[in-house]
Parts: sequence; C-alpha cells; structure tokens
Amino acid sequence: MESLELNHFWEQVKAELINVLPENAHPWVYPLEVSAYDKGVLTLVTGQIMGRDLLRRNHYSQIVDVLKKLSKNENSDVEIIYDANAAKSLKKESEKIQKKVAEATLKEQAMENLSYMQSASNLNLKYKFENFVVGETNEFAYKVTKSVAEAPAKKFNPLFIYGNSGLGKTHLMQAIGHYTLFNNSKLKVKYTKTEDYINDFISNTRESKEQVQNMSKFNRKYTNIDIILIDDIQFIEGKKKTMDSMQHTFDTLYNKGKQIVITSDRVPKEIPKLTAALCSRFEMGLMLELTPPDVQTRFEILKKLAVEKDLKYTEDALKYIARNFSNNVRELEGAFNKVCAYAEVSDLEFDLNLAKSVLKCEEAESELTFEAITNVTSEYYGVNLDDLKGTARGQKVSEARHMAVYLSRELTNKSFVTIAEYFNKKHTTIMFAHEKIKKEIQVNKELSNAVREIKQALKVL
Repeated sequence: MESLELNHFWEQVKAELINVLPENAHPWVYPLEVSAYDKGVLTLVTGQIMGRDLLRRNHYSQIVDVLKKLSKNENSDVEIIYDANAAKSLKKESEKIQKKVAEATLKEQAMENLSYMQSASNLNLKYKFENFVVGETNEFAYKVTKSVAEAPAKKFNPLFIYGNSGLGKTHLMQAIGHYTLFNNSKLKVKYTKTEDYINDFISNTRESKEQVQNMSKFNRKYTNIDIILIDDIQFIEGKKKTMDSMQHTFDTLYNKGKQIVITSDRVPKEIPKLTAALCSRFEMGLMLELTPPDVQTRFEILKKLAVEKDLKYTEDALKYIARNFSNNVRELEGAFNKVCAYAEVSDLEFDLNLAKSVLKCEEAESELTFEAITNVTSEYYGVNLDDLKGTARGQKVSEARHMAVYLSRELTNKSFVTIAEYFNKKHTTIMFAHEKIKKEIQVNKELSNAVREIKQALKVL
C-alpha cells in the first residue's frame, strides 16, 4: 500500500476498534501508529510497553477480526511492536498536554479567585474601563480615574467625583476597583453605597452584650482594606453619629496611605448639614466633575449598546435619540431600550421612523458652542473677541469674560476643565468666574438683565 492509502486504511481500522473494544482499551489504541501492511500482516507501533502487552493479551483476536472484515482477507494478522523513539515522542506530547492542562487550571483558578474578589468587593461586573465610552466631556475624568487605578494613593487622594445622576460616577469608581483586582490582586477593595454604610453602622451600634465586638468588627470591615469606594456620600448629611464614624474611617485609611474614592451629586460645600470636618477632608484631594456627554459621545454610547445587543439599526435613528436625550446616560439608555422593545415585539426595523414614532420627541435645537456664546457676549459688551479670550484686564473686558464663562457653563453643561481649555485659563480661575456671576445675579438686577438679554440673543430662553 502507498503511504496515504495505508494511513487511510488504518484510520478505518482504528475507528472500528474504538466501536468494538471496551472503553478501558481506548487509551492504548489512540497512540498506535501504522508502520506497514505486507502480505496481510498489519504492523503497528506504540511507545507504550504496557499498551502493547495488554492489547496482545486481551484484544488480539478482536483486532484480527476487524482486520479480516475491512481487508476482506481471511489470512490477516496483526503485529504490535514497541518503539523507543515513539516512546520519547509520546512523552513529549504528554508533557505538552499536562502543561496546557496545568495552565488552563491555573487560569480557571485565577478567574474564579477574581470573580470571588469582585463579589466580595461588592463590584458590578459591567462597570469596567473597557466598556466606558470616552468623549470630550469625560476624557479628563477617565484619565484621572485610570491613573488612580494604576497607582492607588500615589496621585489623587482622596478623589471626590461629583455630578448629576446618570453620568458615569459609579461606573468610573467601580472601574478603579476592577482594574485593581485584575492587575494587583493582593490589594483589598471595598465598594459601598453610603446608605449601606449608614445601615451597617446603625445595626452595629444597637445596645447589646456584643456592642463593643460589633463595632470593632465594623471598623475592621471598613478600614482593613487598601481602596475604599464610597458612592452617593450626600445621603450622609445630618446623621451626626454616622458622620463621626465616617470621619474615623476616612482618617484611619488616609493615615495608613490607602486610596479613598467618593462620589456625590454635588460638591461638599453644597451638601447641607455636612460637618465642616468631613467637608474639609473631602476637599483636600482632587475634586473631579462629570458633566453630560456631548452629542457625539451619546451617539457612540448608543452604537456600543446596539453592538452588544447584536442589533440591526440605522445610524439616523441613533442620531435622533442622541440629539434628543442629553441630560444623562441613564435617560439615553432608557430611550434606546424603549425603541428596542418596540422593534422586537412588533418585528420592525430599528430605524428613524420607528424611533420618532415611539419617542415622539420634538427635534432638539443644535447644541450651543463656546464660539457662539463668546461671539454674542463680546458683541453685547462691545469688546473685542480676542481681548475677551485673551489676557486683557480692563473692567469691561473682565466682566464680559466672566459672563461668557458663566454662560458657557450654564448653557452647555461642559466641565470646568473643558471650558478652561477653550479660554486658555486654569480651571480654578474658570470656577471662580462662574461662582462670581452666579452670586452677583442674585442681587444685581442690571447683571441679571444682561444674562437674560444674552440668552435671548442666543435663542435659549
């Protein structure tokens, strides 16, 4: 027989042997290699001495019967010989398999450990850096939180993230935790909602025989960690004893060089009944603001959602949703899911007509730009646009600049950092200008009228 023909014949024989021999013989049959088929004698080679002996002793007649059946030769016979080279090759293959199995086992154990740590840390698996859509309004926040994850307590500690609901504060906060566990599993991470912290504190301070032990356990729970992630801190206001406990937790972790990350819907100074001590502690690190995503980022978020759902869609439908739902990501996702549901149950295409039919939005006006605001403001005050955006210090120019900054913040929802980049100023300077106008329009009627008239010129009233 030619080599190819011989190998094909052996494969047929082997398949038949697997069918007729008991399962405990299969491990000895699989490694067999065909060497020759001459004058009705099939010569097989194995690197397993035990396999050779067992097949000869227990299954010789069955192998010969299969040979006679497939070759149609009643004089067929089989010879199984041991080969040292085959044994070496078999050993190397076995070692490779064992190595792969060991690597797979270690990987599986690592993933199980990671999953356990994520569960113990109270983290949601969907909140990772990999699935956070980065755009112009949140790029700075993304970079800051990523740097905190890469080097906890080395750069921005504490990190205080604030902004309205549904903008991604929890997502970025938990992404820090996931990144840490995946890249430095020795560090302990704990995520907690402020409401859970409050309830935990109350349940452990109830008078009982174990009160001292309970409080000791409570303190260890929140201080024997490397990174603490505290969500929605605004809910702690007015709860004096809990705030005292939070101060103790904060001080213990900070003094031990541990990373503290906090989120809130507003800056500490705007949280009523927050103790001055906690307020000063929260403000001692970096205050990081999240603002609503711009229309392009909203569109990218919707595209990502569509890909995750393996959804067929038209881009104009996504653009329609992106233009009309600008307040936060939750609202945006809600609108998207509503159209998805209608498309699914009605067996309709996810297109612009369906989106308009389901959402019934009046088309949103084009988003205001910094350029439009500064142009109208400079014209209103009668100052040169270059002076307004430059370093000129005249009273009229300064007032116009402050007004342009204030309106840029109020009418676009862009972050102070983004506004500062446009005006080529420090973001603290921009925050000061915004706060100045915000306070003065409460008592200065002339300034209040100026705000109203510029808004009318911009057609936003």
